[in-house]
Amino acid sequence: MKRTTVGLGLLGPSLDRGLDARRWEAWRPTVSLFQHEDLLIQRFELLHDLKHKRLAETVAGDIAAVSPETQVNRHLVELSDPWDFEEVYGVLHDFARGYPFEPDREDYLVHITTGTHVAQICLFLLTEARHVPGRLVQTSPPKGRSGPGAFQIIDLDLERYGRLASRFAKERRDDVSYLKDGIATRNAAFNRLVERLERVAVASRAPVLLLGPTGAGKSRLARRLWELKKAKRQVQGPFVDVNCATLRGDGAMSALFGHERGAYTGAAEKRPGLLRAADGGVLFLDEIGELAPDEQAMLLRALEEKRFRPLGGDREVSSDFQLVAGTNKDLSTEVRAGRFRDDLLARINLWTFRLPPLRERPEDIAPNLDFELEEHTRRTGTRVRLSREAREKFLAFATSPGTLWLGNFRDLNAAVTRMATLAPGGVIGTDDVAEEVARLELDWHAGEAGAKGEELPDVLAGRELDPFDAVQLREVIRVCRGSRSLSEAGRRLFPVSRAGKENPNDADRLRKYLARFDLTFAEVRPTFRA
Repeated sequence: MKRTTVGLGLLGPSLDRGLDARRWEAWRPTVSLFQHEDLLIQRFELLHDLKHKRLAETVAGDIAAVSPETQVNRHLVELSDPWDFEEVYGVLHDFARGYPFEPDREDYLVHITTGTHVAQICLFLLTEARHVPGRLVQTSPPKGRSGPGAFQIIDLDLERYGRLASRFAKERRDDVSYLKDGIATRNAAFNRLVERLERVAVASRAPVLLLGPTGAGKSRLARRLWELKKAKRQVQGPFVDVNCATLRGDGAMSALFGHERGAYTGAAEKRPGLLRAADGGVLFLDEIGELAPDEQAMLLRALEEKRFRPLGGDREVSSDFQLVAGTNKDLSTEVRAGRFRDDLLARINLWTFRLPPLRERPEDIAPNLDFELEEHTRRTGTRVRLSREAREKFLAFATSPGTLWLGNFRDLNAAVTRMATLAPGGVIGTDDVAEEVARLELDWHAGEAGAKGEELPDVLAGRELDPFDAVQLREVIRVCRGSRSLSEAGRRLFPVSRAGKENPNDADRLRKYLARFDLTFAEVRPTFRA
């Protein structure tokens, strides 16, 4: 069965004008659509308002004169303001929803030459979204004084539009790769995080909160976010990186908000402060949970009003920056403990992203290992590589369940730097790897041993324990805190005795041991909640 071609368009009061005989001397886009021998439209839906009803009747009659095969149906659509995008889109969308489209039997052409620019854009969007299941048709006047001019049919599904979409998709992939520092991460959770962060980075100037342990990459990711925004010309100012853990007392207030000369003892010169330095750019406050209450209050006002008063100053100053905050603390817990302002947390907690520690991303160690080697080459000008056996040995250690990576990517960077610097002939061998593995394990366990006195009280506070039980519990807690699950901790604690059992249940064994002291795995190894 032959398909019917149906046109749909708005009356153009300016271009379709004319009620007397002289109208035929002018090019009128709606009428011209029906003057082409190679385009036959059997039905045309003409949309117009009540004010131009007579003009619509004239145009419909002229279409019948030049194309007797065409049936013209007129539809009243009322627009109080044809330049109001929301109103125009709503009216046209309602018309499209109520129209009985039959795409199995009919082909639809949407004329986008007439009407306001707003109406043309709305017709384009409705067609692109398939609310109108058709193609676009555009007419243009003749080059001379007479003739119907030309027309062009635009199919939004054509290959060239697919190529255009592909180009924008590639641009977005490039943006995501930009945030990853060019590292091909294989961790699904981290990929989702970066893709979401990329969308936020280019669409919002609201504060961003990065959660995660020390060395997880918060500072690097914050800088890459600024570089992405700068490449897209969304910021002009600098990237200012501040570790709040290094700020104390008047020095903290002065460093962040600046001071006037003589504001306190030792303030010999005026200081603008880091918030003003970040004007027009991005301010990264790492370890924001370390700020004192006074600095928290001033920061909140600076975020909300873009204004603050320097230490010792009488006048307020302004600074418009985007805040990226980082912390390895659970700020909700800090709020409950009275150490962090709940209103400041509410202000910075709009876009929150948790960076997983390196031990939760074992599949990403190999690409990051290659990245660190390339970075060493770039810094030193000397290319160093791992032998095949050395690479296998290092990755086997680095991805094993018991590997702690307490310093996360800082540990990995340091390990590669040491091995690359000491590698004979530019090749890292198995002996170099063995030496580095021993050093890492020694550092990690020494660090844990130094922290034992701080770890036990929060779990065993107020308990009376025999020295033997205390020593044993300390080791159990150390292993649990370095493990990702109860089963993993059990395997590490009972490697010898489990070998003699046909069906060992390490998790149950460890659970029962902890229960003797009214403890659970969740209590001795609390997870970092984002």
